[in-house]
Formats: sequence, C-alpha cells, structure tokens
Amino acid sequence: MAKKKAAPKIEQPWLAHYPPGTPETIDESAVGTLVEIFDKATKKFAQRPALESFGKTMSYAELDEASKSIAAWLQQQGLAKGDRVAIMMPNVMAYAPILFGILRAGLTVVNVNPLYTRRELSHQLNDSGARFIFVLENFAATVEKSLPDVKLDRIVLVKPGDFLSLKGIIINLVSRYVKQAVPAHALQTIRFTEIISSPGAGAFKPVEIDREDIAFLQYTGGTTGLAKGATLKHFNVAANVAQLDAWMGRTIAANKENVMITALPLYHIFALTACCLFIHFG
Repeated sequence: MAKKKAAPKIEQPWLAHYPPGTPETIDESAVGTLVEIFDKATKKFAQRPALESFGKTMSYAELDEASKSIAAWLQQQGLAKGDRVAIMMPNVMAYAPILFGILRAGLTVVNVNPLYTRRELSHQLNDSGARFIFVLENFAATVEKSLPDVKLDRIVLVKPGDFLSLKGIIINLVSRYVKQAVPAHALQTIRFTEIISSPGAGAFKPVEIDREDIAFLQYTGGTTGLAKGATLKHFNVAANVAQLDAWMGRTIAANKENVMITALPLYHIFALTACCLFIHFG
C-alpha cells in the first residue's frame, strides 16, 4: 500500500518578525469567556483604577459593583439568556459597566453607532431583535423617530456625566443647556441612575456562560449595502484577548502604570477588543 504524502509545510515568513518570546500560536483550550476574564481582572486589580474620564476615576472594584447592579436589573426585567440588548453610546464612563453588566447577565450586546440615522437604527434593531436599549440622551431623539418601525420593551436613558459625581452634573448642564447637544424628545425612558441603585449588586445571580454563547452581534459599516451583524461568541473575542496577551503581555506586565488612551469609538470592534478589553492587564 502506497504511503500518503506528508502535507507540504506552509511557509510562514511573518513569524521571523515576531518579538522575541512571542509564541507562534495560543493555547485555544485555555480560552474561556469574557465574563471569566472580567471577573479575574476585577478581583486581581480591585483597588487599581480601571477607567478615567474628565479626571474622575472608577476602580476595578467599583466597575465590578456597577456591572453587577446593571446585570441584576436586567435579570429582573424578564430577559432570557441570549436576549439582545443594544448600546447606543459614544465613549463615556457608563459604557464599560453597561457592556459587562449585559454580558454578566448572559445576554448578547448589540453595539450601535450613535450617529446612525432613523433608517439605519431601525434596520439594526429589527435585524438584531434587540428588546432593550441603553442610549445617551444626546441621541434619544433618533430612537424616538425609529419607534414607529421597531419594538422596544425598555429604553434606558444615560447622561454623559453619569458616574462622574459633581463634575458630572456640570457636564450634563453644559451638554444640555450650553452646547444644546440634547435634541428635544418625548420618550418614555428609565433613568440609568435608577437601575444602578435598585435592585443593587447584591441581587445579581451569576449566570452559567459557555464560551460558545454569543457575546456580540457586531454590525458592519454598511458601506456596500445594509449593515450585517457578525456573530461573535465569547470564545471568538476571548481568543483575541489571548492573542493580545501573547503579543503584548510581557511588555505591559513590566510597567504597572499602563494607560490605554481610548480615542477610538468603543462601539467599534477594534476599540472594543484593543481598548476596552485592555482592562484584562490591570
């Protein structure tokens, strides 16, 4: 019987350009879920600052608490595991707690470009099946315009100064009255500050999440037609974090004062993996 020919070795010239000590591959079997990554980071770096905006910081412990409060509120609304929740916000302090709160509750995040028009927003909400939306008040008027075309069970209104204490009140006043950046609307909404305070982090019930569960429906830019939702499982995005760790982990670990300046919009997949999930490094 003739022997099978060995598969030809594929040339990988890029490996010669990897920094010294960088592995050629990651151990896929060790990749878990985004919630596991987040839980580990908040415990390990509890007292370190996780986020900073307008000079106000939020520690890992505070981020952990806030995300549990959001997850607990979502659980009390009757959402089932895998239900879709939209976030229509730019880079504000509330974005990360909301993102991880949704994931902790076992739900799927649908990131929405806050600059979308009524038509674009309606398409994405209908296509994704999102039942809830967290929206910055500056873009609430667009949500209101889309209501004849979509079905939303809850609309949570977030202000740019949420989580920024006294400075946040000033920011909200300037945004609304000086910059006049909040178009008038008559939406029936729930204030974000209300869901943070009730039922509270203590009411959160941990959810069993598998790495094959869907973490994001991440939409394309729609430059060649209607935007299409890419299905990203926990494993997909957690593997990206593992790749980032393999590539940059040693350099980052050597400096305890690392800061990721996030100019990229967090609703975009590049910033989501490269910036928001940078918290994995502490």
